[in-house]
Amino acid sequence: MQATAVPEQVAEKVAETSETAPVKLPGRTPIFDASNPGFRKDFDELPFQFNHCFTADHPMFSLPRIRQILDHDELKHHAYYDHGPIIIGQRWQELPERKLSSKEVFDNIDVASGWMMLRHLEKDPEYNELLQQSLDEVKRLTGRAIDEDKKSQEAIIFFTSPNRITAYHIDRECNLLMQVKGNKEMNIFDRNDRDVTPETELETFWSKDNNAGIYKPQFQDRAFVYQMTPGTGVHIPVNSPHWLRTPDNMSISFSISYQYKDTKRKHVYQANYYLRKMGINPTPPGKSALLDNTKRLAVSAGFAGKNLVKKFKGK
Repeated sequence: MQATAVPEQVAEKVAETSETAPVKLPGRTPIFDASNPGFRKDFDELPFQFNHCFTADHPMFSLPRIRQILDHDELKHHAYYDHGPIIIGQRWQELPERKLSSKEVFDNIDVASGWMMLRHLEKDPEYNELLQQSLDEVKRLTGRAIDEDKKSQEAIIFFTSPNRITAYHIDRECNLLMQVKGNKEMNIFDRNDRDVTPETELETFWSKDNNAGIYKPQFQDRAFVYQMTPGTGVHIPVNSPHWLRTPDNMSISFSISYQYKDTKRKHVYQANYYLRKMGINPTPPGKSALLDNTKRLAVSAGFAGKNLVKKFKGK
């Protein structure tokens, strides 16, 4: 399904904010358009498009500033990349062999057919300031008690070559992906569609395999499709499958995300994974609060027991 276009008057409002922003970290300049009803209505339930104030003119998203990440003593170890032809349903264990260094891919991004994920930018004080302000605004716009629910938070920059696919996958983070430079097409599916994502894939994902999601082209017409341009973004709820296509331009995107505490979702799926291995057809999460809580307690107790055994073995 095609996503609804963002109203022109809203886009103009954010564009005006971007033009008047000072050449320094945004401070209290609003990042998100507060009039978007999606934050209150659909957050972490359904995807929605929004507007933000970040563009390539922002000092934190200039190419020289991003390039510094690859020389940072700590951050350079969190730079993941690949290059070469990728298909939508690409399996991670079958990625093309890397023949270029991360710096070579970065410096030749226009021709390298590369994809870079620069993770844990919250360890850089300047990027962390952007992350913190973004999450503060999200808390106000959604009315969610994020600080009580989250286990961790992260800022990421995605740097992508022209004509490049980002393969289909699911994530454990609640994510807001903001387009900063170039255009990008986002295809995202409803996480509650069990034709697209069966319970078994989610159980495997949360238990042992981050690459458990399998692309099913016969259901492509069920995707929400968003055309992302600088100053627009898309909200990706936890476990919502998605893939992206970058057209004939280099792309920079900025992601802010956080993970819920394990008891929120992970432990229930882990319990169901092991129940299924025992020949039991488990009740999916959300069908019974009593069963969900019992599974959370059982898995939490199991992990606590394992950790205790490890502790005593280490003495």
